Amino acid sequence: MLTDRIVYLNGNFVPWGHATVHIMCHSFSRGSAIFEVLGLHRTDLGAAIFRLDEHINRLFRSAKILGMEMPLSHDDLFAAALQTVKTNRLERGFIKIVCYYPQVAFEISPPQNPLDVSIFVLDPLQDLEHQQLLGKEGTTLCLSKWRKLDPQTVPIEAKVAANYLNGMVARMEAEKRGFENGLMLDTQGFIAEGGTHSVFVIKNHCLMTPSLGTVLESITRKTLLEVAEYLKIETWEGRIRPQLLYEADEMFISGTPAKVLPVHRFEDRFLERTPGPLTRKLSDLVDEIVAGRIERFRHWLFPVG
Repeated sequence: MLTDRIVYLNGNFVPWGHATVHIMCHSFSRGSAIFEVLGLHRTDLGAAIFRLDEHINRLFRSAKILGMEMPLSHDDLFAAALQTVKTNRLERGFIKIVCYYPQVAFEISPPQNPLDVSIFVLDPLQDLEHQQLLGKEGTTLCLSKWRKLDPQTVPIEAKVAANYLNGMVARMEAEKRGFENGLMLDTQGFIAEGGTHSVFVIKNHCLMTPSLGTVLESITRKTLLEVAEYLKIETWEGRIRPQLLYEADEMFISGTPAKVLPVHRFEDRFLERTPGPLTRKLSDLVDEIVAGRIERFRHWLFPVG
């Protein structure tokens, strides 16, 4: 249960219920918390965190973009994440690192203080009620009426809580329409991403995904492009018009919870083969990688010890 979990909080380990802030703190009322969500996997090497170094690097980039001061070094945060998993004795699940301003603040400008740092680890199957597994059979996807935040309005490359209102309204709209996920276009009308996922389409044996610039620099997205290269699958990154979604041979979304989640329905279109052959090939190899069975990619896994 969540109440049994131990949380890292500013160098100490505290019970789950003690990891709190005041409702009037800046990061709650203004959405100024930055965060990362990481996968914890049961592997042939024991429990291991997937691409921990990449996630910590991105967290520090978010802090730099937003002018925030991190109280820990990269190495100290790295060690704290591993120790939090070890303290909770979990072998699989998710880790969430949240850095935030705890001070009560009425001004829109944040307090000029170092951030507080918290690290949570949980196993959704044990800790979250009504948790459903994301199955290989796939998901449903629709185009949202909401557009992806424009990079000229906020720094979309920063993984900051305030940016996720954009994805929240897109997901809520999709669910209201009877779909599981919503896909946003950018402000120029090209395919962008979902609320918490990247999108990939396959056409004529080529794996295509929107280029960086209007989408988050997703670590799972990067992983899949590198895995595709290893499998000698042709890849292409660029501005993709939504018409391609009606013509694609295969389609899937990706994120930390489900690294490859096939789309079996897009709007009123049902894809005949789900997952398709290339989607399955990618998914199967990723499963082997996170299990620690592929030597070439073992450096992506950080054993808890």
